[in-house]
Amino acid sequence: MPAKKTTKKSQKKSSPRSKKPIATRKSHSQLSYIGTRYRRVRRRMQDFLARRPHRSFRRTRRRDYVRSLDLPGYFSFTASVTRQLWQYKKTYGLMIILIALASALLSTVASQDIFNQFVSTIHDNGGDLFAGGIGQIGKASLLLVLGINGSLADTPTDGQKIYAVLIALFAWLVTVWLLRAQLAGSKPRLRDGLYNAGTPIVSTFLLVLLGALQLLPAGIAAVAVSAVAGNDAIQSGLLSMTFYLACFLLLLLSVYLLVSTFFALVIVTLPGMYPWQALKTAGDLVTGRRLRVLLRLGFGGLAIVLSWVVIMLPIIMVSTWLQTALKWTAWIPIVPTVLTLLSAATIVFAASYVYMLYRRMIDDGSAPA
Repeated sequence: MPAKKTTKKSQKKSSPRSKKPIATRKSHSQLSYIGTRYRRVRRRMQDFLARRPHRSFRRTRRRDYVRSLDLPGYFSFTASVTRQLWQYKKTYGLMIILIALASALLSTVASQDIFNQFVSTIHDNGGDLFAGGIGQIGKASLLLVLGINGSLADTPTDGQKIYAVLIALFAWLVTVWLLRAQLAGSKPRLRDGLYNAGTPIVSTFLLVLLGALQLLPAGIAAVAVSAVAGNDAIQSGLLSMTFYLACFLLLLLSVYLLVSTFFALVIVTLPGMYPWQALKTAGDLVTGRRLRVLLRLGFGGLAIVLSWVVIMLPIIMVSTWLQTALKWTAWIPIVPTVLTLLSAATIVFAASYVYMLYRRMIDDGSAPA
């Protein structure tokens, strides 16, 4: 007898794969995807722990690590940054002027009218408090503090705040680009930096947003201290000590997180570098070195503050004396102009300081402790 022909329909019914329900196949694929993701996350965590020998809230004994990273002294390193900028003073001088002009046109800067109003208010209400040489220094110091915290400028709009952030970020990127080219042996012009340095602006902005989030613990501590300082909410000495200790730990947490973010802002300017990859690389770079790096950054900040004091105090004192001796000089914006230029120079110096510290750490070649 001839064999029965097997139809496609019967073959499909006899296929073992078709017997599995669709829901079962979907659940198996979902479990496979979850397992793959879990193994990938676990492998990343193992790599992270292998790169970071230290553990939170666990003491690392001295025998388990070696102090690496040979850096020059604080003063010699700061002097080397200054020499590097002075060697190309024409380029960086033009850049500082360009930053100041962009700030004056797009953002808000110190106003001569507001400065004159503060000078008149201090003169009328100060009395004998600001008399004599010490009093003049005190008055100049007060005006300097007002200039630093932005009280000498008009209240900026939201658009002006955005422009100010973009100008600062672009100045940072141009400075890093110029330094990288100069240390590589090239002699770039300012226009080369202006045309080529803006590529990682989005990545840099994302890292700045991350830095703002890392400042949240310090912001919470500042709000808590300001709320408690205005009243007698905390009477007990032990409770007060515990409160201020907690606020100090929150501040320390923000500082701890920001150390690696500063270097990530430099690493992200490398071609093809992504923000998360830059942050990971910066974290590996400062592992076991955070305190030393923090002290270096703190010394750089102290050098900036001293520079402001040394430059601005004499200028403010001379400007106020001129307004008293020669009334017609009251309209000349000496202090606002110098404040704007010095703010631009601060951005350039800070970017140069962080970048050259990063290069010293890379050139040292020693592995993190």
